Amino acid sequence: MKKYIVAGLLVWLPLAITLWVLSGLVGAFDAVFASLLSAAQALLPQSWFAALERLRAVPGLGVLVVAAGLLLTGVFAANMFGQWSLQQWDLVIGKIPIVKSIYNSVKQVSDTLFSSNGNAFREAVLVQYPRQGSWTIAFVTGRPGGEVATRLEGDYVSVYVPTTPNPTSGFFLMMPRADVVALKMSVDEALKYVISMGVVAPAAALPPTSGAPAPD
Repeated sequence: MKKYIVAGLLVWLPLAITLWVLSGLVGAFDAVFASLLSAAQALLPQSWFAALERLRAVPGLGVLVVAAGLLLTGVFAANMFGQWSLQQWDLVIGKIPIVKSIYNSVKQVSDTLFSSNGNAFREAVLVQYPRQGSWTIAFVTGRPGGEVATRLEGDYVSVYVPTTPNPTSGFFLMMPRADVVALKMSVDEALKYVISMGVVAPAAALPPTSGAPAPD
C-alpha cells in the first residue's frame, strides 16, 4: 500500500504544485486589478459603481487587464518618447527621501536580472562552499564593482549561491575566478538540480572544462 501511495503522490504532486503556483499568480493579478477598481471608484462618480462591481466579479479579468497593461507599458518603454518619459520619472522619484533608496536599489537589481545584455544568471558554475572540499552550484552575477573592486587584488567574479529547495534565498560571494569551475549545463538545468536537492541531474554528464580544477 505504501508503494502505491508514493506512486500516486509522484503523479499528482507536480500537477498540484503547478496549479498552486499558477493560482498564486492569478490571485496576485486579481489583487492588482481590484486595487485599480478601488482607485477608480474613488475618482469616478457614484453612478459608475455598479458597472465597476460587475467587472470585479468577472473571473480572470484581472489577469487579462494586468497582462495587457504590462504589454502596453513595454511597448511604451521601447520607443524614444517612452524612454525619455521614464528618465524624467526616475528623476522625480530620485528626489523623494527614503523612497529613492528603495526604488533605485530595486531598479538596479531588476535591470541587472532581466536586461538582455546583462550578465546575471547567464552561467552556472561550481564553487567550494561553505568549506574547502565541499562543492555546490552557483550562478555568476557579474564582477565586483565600486570600492569593493579596488580592495580586491586579482581577477574576481560575483556569484550567487542559492539555497535548496528554495533558490530565491541564498548567499552572495566574491571569489577568485581561478576558484570557479565553469559548467556546460544551462541555467535552467542547474536550477532544477538545486531545487530537486540533486535528485534531478542533467541528462548527460560532461567532462570538466580544460584548465579548471575538477571537484573530488
